[in-house]
Amino acid sequence: MAGDSGKKEEMSKVKIISTSHVKPGKMIGRKECQLVTFDLPYLAFYYNQKLLFYKCGEFEAKVEKLKDGLRVVLEEFYQIAGKLGKDEDGVFRVEYDDDMDGVEVVEATAMEIGIEELATEDGTASFKDLIPYTGVLNLEGLHRPLLSVQVTKLKDGVAMGCAFNHAILDGTSTWHFMSSWAQICSGSNSVSVSPFLERTKVRNTRVKLDLSLPPNPVNGDANQGPQLREKLFRFSEAAIDKIKSKVNSTPPSDSCKPFSTFQSLAYHVWHHVTLARELKPQDYTVFTLFADCRKRVDPPMPESYFGNLIHAIFTVTAAGLLLASPPQFGASLVQKAIEAHNAKAIEERNKEWEAAPKIFEYKDAGVNCVAVGSSPRFKVYDVDFGWGKPEGVRSGSNNRFDGMVYLYQGKSGGRSIDVEIALEAGALEKLQKDKAFVLEV
Repeated sequence: MAGDSGKKEEMSKVKIISTSHVKPGKMIGRKECQLVTFDLPYLAFYYNQKLLFYKCGEFEAKVEKLKDGLRVVLEEFYQIAGKLGKDEDGVFRVEYDDDMDGVEVVEATAMEIGIEELATEDGTASFKDLIPYTGVLNLEGLHRPLLSVQVTKLKDGVAMGCAFNHAILDGTSTWHFMSSWAQICSGSNSVSVSPFLERTKVRNTRVKLDLSLPPNPVNGDANQGPQLREKLFRFSEAAIDKIKSKVNSTPPSDSCKPFSTFQSLAYHVWHHVTLARELKPQDYTVFTLFADCRKRVDPPMPESYFGNLIHAIFTVTAAGLLLASPPQFGASLVQKAIEAHNAKAIEERNKEWEAAPKIFEYKDAGVNCVAVGSSPRFKVYDVDFGWGKPEGVRSGSNNRFDGMVYLYQGKSGGRSIDVEIALEAGALEKLQKDKAFVLEV
């Protein structure tokens, strides 16, 4: 994949101009914070890549404004400007000191690429080289910045490609940081909601891990699967309402509540992906979601908790049963899995993991799986640095595997949702032709 001619052609469009580093605007001193049980499993994932692109001009002035705002926001979010480290017992932590490099900022140009090309891109080909750290493991945060931002001048706008070290923060913290940075750039003097940095308040078990980097950690592309392809499906408000209405058309037979938008859409994607894969009736299929646990833990943590506070939640059934049963069957499996993951279940999962730590690979989500990350609740289109809302928000190629799904709020707002899906090429082709899935209302 990394060596094909299309990739070379795209690479020639993006030219790196300079690389610099940005540190907090004031002295912070030495800070150390132990990584906790919720963070550690992600050390063998890849950096989490996000791309935002904006219609605007005056590139140089925009870059300086971004750097100025970054200096201010890092005074609160200083952990992002640090590095991974280990204490004397081999326990991983995030470390910050004033003499560290800080956040990496790369400036680039791609004058052949326009906003329209990025906005209509269904896969990730057009923007692979607009986001740094493709194929870079989070464990490399021991000697790399924990955030790298590439700001690229386009034909008619600016692309911001961000690579966040997933071992130190999840999606909720990522978008808290991005919205805070945007607020500062838009004229605020300070961050409106400070990050809650005391991650050991949620769990303080010290887990020693003996981890080292593989011999050749940068493989050029994180998704070296069998002909993996990505596609963005845009579901309008009308389509989302139709999906939810269909799943809720028959009351569940047991004590289930009405199915939420997420549960309805989760079933819709799971059902149609299973159909497209042409699985045997007896084949198992797993549905996985990465659930925010801030309000599930006891005591609950604030929304501003900075770190990973997510758990992978699984449910499984036979493909034939999922496809032959009414929608309420699959939706209720998802609903029950979510509702069962309470404080007691979280505590049991953590104790089990701490007794026998298992470092996930990014593709360990289950057999014939559909795995949902990100959330349409994240206000990604409100990330306005002072030159308007983004024209598009997408995920990069890292951490994609057969069945990985990212959900974003739709650009048109309201209840619309964008669904990014990575699938084996043949299955994706069938999914695209499935009119009952696409629902062009």
